[in-house]
Amino acid sequence: MIPTRLTRTILWEILRIFVVALVVLTTIILLIAVARELIRKGLGPMAVLHLLPFAMPISLQHAVPATALFSVCCVYGRMAADGEISTVKSSGISPLRLLQPAIVFAALLSPIAVYCSDMAVSWGKPGVKRVVLLSIEDIAYKVLEAQHSFTSDHGFSIHVREIEDRRMISPTVVIRGRGEDAFEVTASEGQLVMDEERQALVLKLVDSKVVRGRGFGGTLPGESTFEIPLGNALGEEDTSSISPSELPLRLISREKSRQREDTHAAIGQLAAFTGFALLQSRPETIGGPEAQGIHRSLESSRHRLTRLQTEPWRRWAEGFTCFFFVFVGAPLAILAKTSDYWTTFGMCFLPIILIYYPLFLFGLDQAKAGDLPPYGVWTGNVVLAGIGTILMTKVRRH
Repeated sequence: MIPTRLTRTILWEILRIFVVALVVLTTIILLIAVARELIRKGLGPMAVLHLLPFAMPISLQHAVPATALFSVCCVYGRMAADGEISTVKSSGISPLRLLQPAIVFAALLSPIAVYCSDMAVSWGKPGVKRVVLLSIEDIAYKVLEAQHSFTSDHGFSIHVREIEDRRMISPTVVIRGRGEDAFEVTASEGQLVMDEERQALVLKLVDSKVVRGRGFGGTLPGESTFEIPLGNALGEEDTSSISPSELPLRLISREKSRQREDTHAAIGQLAAFTGFALLQSRPETIGGPEAQGIHRSLESSRHRLTRLQTEPWRRWAEGFTCFFFVFVGAPLAILAKTSDYWTTFGMCFLPIILIYYPLFLFGLDQAKAGDLPPYGVWTGNVVLAGIGTILMTKVRRH
């Protein structure tokens, strides 16, 4: 058996490097992510502070697997370069025993990585979206002041001559929509106010002229108020309208049951429509617009159900990259025999990402399309497991 003291020493070295590297890498990713939002959206200092907690799980989601690999590469690469592996082997202890602390560490870390991934998509990203939406008033004013034009992802654009003390001079507001929902309004001046309770951006315009849909409109003297709804982004959304990749794991099972019921209902609707068409001797309607609409609804429901079935497998596969990265990286670091941290990490990380990520994306795309079962997303992990087993065999013979 490997001495307890040696096990503790190896584990302590891995944890020490992991914590330091995780703090550094997470901070770098966090700063890059926040800086990107700051530049793209023009967020103010308070909005940036509110953004940080939500960006944390998103940063950890990407940082944890890389830092786990980096820490074991540093420890085992140094041990091999200093001859510690050879010394332990000469004392009758298999080098594979030295890898046990790393394997246990990675196995315990992987569920934590799954939790971080789940938090990132179910809490982090919606939180970032909420902060940006709550800051849309300030963002719009900053962009309008600098560029005299602001276009939002929420279906509206504003053009002004200038901004004076948060007053828009000669604004033109275009609300994009379908038919009568679309309109354009011009005014002598106006203001923007964010109404969080109503989840809408309120336009307070003076002496406005409105043109709706197909050219219908009129003039509104004095002050007029228009609301630009921002959807349900600030509150609880109907889970049926949320992408499976943004649902928390605890809700996916329930949503799968609901989606399965919708799929069966669409199949029943199509069967009933076809049956009535045959009973009424109107077979030509089977391929008509109404039938095609039912077909599209059925295919959409089936596709969403497939994505819902794939998503839990994807989350766990991504989280357990920690384990499989370490499973390959630790023996590879021993075989590399170099004490230079970055050289060892580069030798391990580059081949892993070149092999793993293309296979993971391939399995994910095929599983979402229904060409592979949901567990097809583990293709990259299985390949890494095979490579790690081969490397372990070489280490044992080392």
